[in-house]
Amino acid sequence: MLAFRNSISAITPPLSLGTFIKHFSTFIPAALNPNRNNPRALTTTAGRRLTHFQTLTSRQKEQIHLYVDALLEWNQKMNLTAVTEASEVMERHIEDSLAIIPPIRSSYLSHCGDSYDELSLIDVGTGAGLPGLILAIACPGWKVNLLESMNKRCVFLEHAVSLTGLSNVQVIRERAENVGQNLGFREVFDVSVARAVAEMRVLAEYCLPLVRVGGLFVAAKGHDPLEEVRRAERAIDLMGASVLETCSVESQGPHGQRTVIVCLKDRPTPRKYPRDPVLEPLKDTEDKARTQIRILLLKDNN
Repeated sequence: MLAFRNSISAITPPLSLGTFIKHFSTFIPAALNPNRNNPRALTTTAGRRLTHFQTLTSRQKEQIHLYVDALLEWNQKMNLTAVTEASEVMERHIEDSLAIIPPIRSSYLSHCGDSYDELSLIDVGTGAGLPGLILAIACPGWKVNLLESMNKRCVFLEHAVSLTGLSNVQVIRERAENVGQNLGFREVFDVSVARAVAEMRVLAEYCLPLVRVGGLFVAAKGHDPLEEVRRAERAIDLMGASVLETCSVESQGPHGQRTVIVCLKDRPTPRKYPRDPVLEPLKDTEDKARTQIRILLLKDNN
């Protein structure tokens, strides 16, 4: 299991004075900063529909309030989420993230181990920390890695981790294809998760090399991903895994539900995977998926 670090200083250089000053106002306590949102305003807005949120302890609820407060404030400076209302963040992001815990729990206990209380988990392409940071709040015994390639998002993630007082989170600023080839991270995690990042067959190549044999890859998808899953079956098999189950979970999105795809890894991933999407030549059967990754990389670099 990985030794955890509570900052990205071992992976990226310390923040410059300019970066610190730029974001300094977000570190000021709410009582001294009238521009910050009031996290308590979230408690009644969508309470009746926040089924998973209501099962949390008062401390966990407070941590999520702090996170949502920070997310909305920082979203005014950088693109973290298209959702701009606190109630929508709670319904569309927080509940969706919490909803994948039951499938992880049931699948892990059935196929991977006799306890899920101390899982090591990596959230690939975490963005604003969804779902990984929310999972870390709800499951404090889990060791959670937030993998994100964009430095400005990592700055936000480090702030959110500090603000919520989490000690079970590590932020990794790196690309998934590089981390997957790093022996310090390759095939060491119990669970790899991804939410709204890329097509399933692309996710398989970037997530499964990080999962230990006997572990799980969990993808949060839309309400009807069966064709996407079918197209991904070959890629999942090449990575040493198979689709274990698909679970429908309630969602406050436009279709009223989302689907969690759970894959079980039963053999090692071939050493060549994951491939570098920039250097690896395209193949006819992979044109759409590889082009999609190239576009994502270009966006990250802009």
